[in-house]
Amino acid sequence: MRILKQLVLVVVVSVAGSAAVQAAGLNTPLTFVLGLATAALTLAAYAWVVRRTERREPTEVALKNAPASLGRGVLIGLGMFVAVVVNIAFLGGYEVRGWGSAGGAIAFFGFTAAAAVTEEVLFRGVLFRVVEERLGTWISLTLTGLLFGLAHVFNPNATLWSALAIAVEAGFMLAAVYAATRNLWVPIGVHFGWNFAQGGIFSTSVSGQDAPQGLLDGVTSGPALVSGGEFGPEASLYSLLAGVVVTVVFLWLAKRRGTIVPRRGRSAPAATLAA
Repeated sequence: MRILKQLVLVVVVSVAGSAAVQAAGLNTPLTFVLGLATAALTLAAYAWVVRRTERREPTEVALKNAPASLGRGVLIGLGMFVAVVVNIAFLGGYEVRGWGSAGGAIAFFGFTAAAAVTEEVLFRGVLFRVVEERLGTWISLTLTGLLFGLAHVFNPNATLWSALAIAVEAGFMLAAVYAATRNLWVPIGVHFGWNFAQGGIFSTSVSGQDAPQGLLDGVTSGPALVSGGEFGPEASLYSLLAGVVVTVVFLWLAKRRGTIVPRRGRSAPAATLAA
């Protein structure tokens, strides 16, 4: 019942906010403001419902940890995509033709903030965390990661391959980030940095969807396994490799910190740590 109450509230707030952002039609100031407002309201709703249903303080979204943890996450996400796009460009799959649009980048900033927060709160804050309490880290990571990939199979230009790639490089990876840090700020930052780099800086498709032109006027081309094809770089083998590497690093870190939660009944769960 607890998971249902949390899911319903988070979904209602995030859907309403996302609808408002979409209705703004990528108007630069409106999309920016509505995107940030949606992110803030989603976090506030999550904190409120956790207090009501679990009778505890939601330390995973504590504001005292936000600036440093969010910043680290953004740097990781940006760094990952820069590494991916440089490798794609090396093989001729990405080309910069000039400068793009600062206004488009600002609008996409707000859009991405809303998407990163709502998806992380829903998939890692509610689903991964609650399932992990009963089934442990490994099963929860696998189940929620696959569900995250499945949720993207209906995106424009999506295929089974792109859904599997998203499940691994995003679903598994972001769950591993949460498992190691025990707060939502780092995975939110990674998610935001990765998506913003794609659309807001390099002007590529994001999860199959066209984004407004970002800071650079860039185009992808060539074999889909290199460039990601119509779905965008997330369907590239380079993105999959980057996601696997980061997943392994954070799972190693989680094991070292003792934050891997075993299946209920095997041993005591790991303590919650702040990043």
